[in-house]
Amino acid sequence: MAVKNRLFTIGYEQTPARAVLDELEQAGVKLLVDVRAITSSRRAGFSKNQLAASLDDRGIAYLHLRELGTPKQGRLARRSGKFDVLHEIYTAHLKTPQAREEIDELSALVKQSGPVCILCYERDHQHCHRRWIAEIIEGRDGVKVENLIARRL
Repeated sequence: MAVKNRLFTIGYEQTPARAVLDELEQAGVKLLVDVRAITSSRRAGFSKNQLAASLDDRGIAYLHLRELGTPKQGRLARRSGKFDVLHEIYTAHLKTPQAREEIDELSALVKQSGPVCILCYERDHQHCHRRWIAEIIEGRDGVKVENLIARRL
């Protein structure tokens, strides 16, 4: 079972909602923090309200931190496979006051709320902005980060 001061990450690309929820529950996650700029999804079960309701059914709280989402230009770079451009855009975005405030909020939640998981779309955390969020929290707060990968059913 997971312990407090632990940060997980997960992406839902090519994965059914049930598999993601199962993975979160198995890891002992108590709070899912959605770090997508846009919380609507074409994938069943991953739009904000549906996701929050499904998490609630499993005893997992939901929070959306919109300012930690990737700006449109970064999303376009990601879709084009330009990960260096994504990194450059997102690094600049993280310097905005709004993003810094939400990083501080996430940091406090990780310390107070038990196991927390950040979620976005990309399955591979190496090609996703959640990687850089997790690295900041890990470096600043010394928390252990684990990248979850839900099974493709």
